[in-house]
Amino acid sequence: MDGSESSAPQQAQAVAVHPAVEPLSYLLGTWRGQGEGGFPTINSFKYGEQLNFSHPGNKPVIAYSQKTWKLNSGEPMHAESGYWRPKPDGTIEVVIAQSTGLVEVQDGSNSILFIEILFIEVFCRRMAISNMNRYYAMAESLSLKIKGTYDAEEKVVKLHSELVGNASKVREITRVFKLVNEELVYVVEMATSLNSLQPHLKASLTKL
Repeated sequence: MDGSESSAPQQAQAVAVHPAVEPLSYLLGTWRGQGEGGFPTINSFKYGEQLNFSHPGNKPVIAYSQKTWKLNSGEPMHAESGYWRPKPDGTIEVVIAQSTGLVEVQDGSNSILFIEILFIEVFCRRMAISNMNRYYAMAESLSLKIKGTYDAEEKVVKLHSELVGNASKVREITRVFKLVNEELVYVVEMATSLNSLQPHLKASLTKL
């Protein structure tokens, strides 16, 4: 019996992209490059960075992760992860948990939004918290004014958090991602209790 066809592993087929994710499918994959940062209260610095956008195919969501390191030594600097969920009307829901303990949540509306269970789960995993009931209760009373949009034709994503969870000093964060000549560039602006919204980070990344 010739079992060459039946016993051989089937070639993995490319995962189909969910229709809701298709407008942002150009993001999928791994991006790597360099960036620079600064703020009135810190010294300017440069860093290496890697972003990864992945998609399970059967869900209307993109998993996001990021890490940075010092260029001269390779020492880890910052990491964050979360989920991006684009909507057909050009709005986007995003939750990002940072290694510093900050949590950003963006939604397509400009209205007050109660934090979703997804935010609680990501937050608790990042902070290694086992008593999730405490944070479910917190979510019922905590609300954020937030918004996020994307333009599929211009290949631009704009995220804006007017309040940031678990932040004692950070008051506002904006992020703008744009595909320019096959490179993913972004600018991050930040406002704190002492400084108004102004540039904090910028980087240019190439897909691997």
